Amino acid sequence: MSAKILVIEDDEEILKFIKRGLAYEGYQVETATDGQSGLTLARNSPPDLVVLDLMLPGIDGLEVCRRLRAGGNTPVIILTAKDTINDRIMGLDMGADDYMTKPFELDELLARIRALLRRAQPTQPQILHYADISLDTGTRQAMRNDRVIPLTAKEYELLELFLRHPRQVLSREMIFDQVWGYDFGGESNIIEVYIRYLRQKLEAEGERRLIHTVRGMGYVLREPD
Repeated sequence: MSAKILVIEDDEEILKFIKRGLAYEGYQVETATDGQSGLTLARNSPPDLVVLDLMLPGIDGLEVCRRLRAGGNTPVIILTAKDTINDRIMGLDMGADDYMTKPFELDELLARIRALLRRAQPTQPQILHYADISLDTGTRQAMRNDRVIPLTAKEYELLELFLRHPRQVLSREMIFDQVWGYDFGGESNIIEVYIRYLRQKLEAEGERRLIHTVRGMGYVLREPD
């Protein structure tokens, strides 16, 4: 059966445009024009992916995204006219998996939907370890020794990437590609922001630093010399 996609968008013309394009590609499509009805649809008929506008009447898109993420791991693509780096970071912090700005090309939206649906396919859960850090890919729970580390969706993906490539220097380009799937632009500091977030959580009780900056090259997960 084809994937079910929920589109939450209050602009009727954009909504019809997206719905027509998705239906042509064979997806099942449900739509909502406000946050509350979108959340109700997501709860009563769980979709495989959500396309979500930020500027919604009633409950705004960021709150919708936060509630969707609290209820599960359904992939969310934010679609909005707000295009500053801070807006993107805020949306990703709320648990969004991707972020597109209006106006947009339908082909690009479809490509991102396909990529997220592929990533959401169930895989055999693993417990990844390095030093005193562990990450359960089934429950998405991270721990350092016996301390549970709460992670946002992007922090989880970033830590998983490091744990799958221990002692390997990861370039900014690789991190962009593997975690965000698209480029924020050469001047973006989003990787530095999320590395800082992750370090703060991993080192919250004075633990030694394991994620290191390799100047001019990228970042590496390794034990200190």
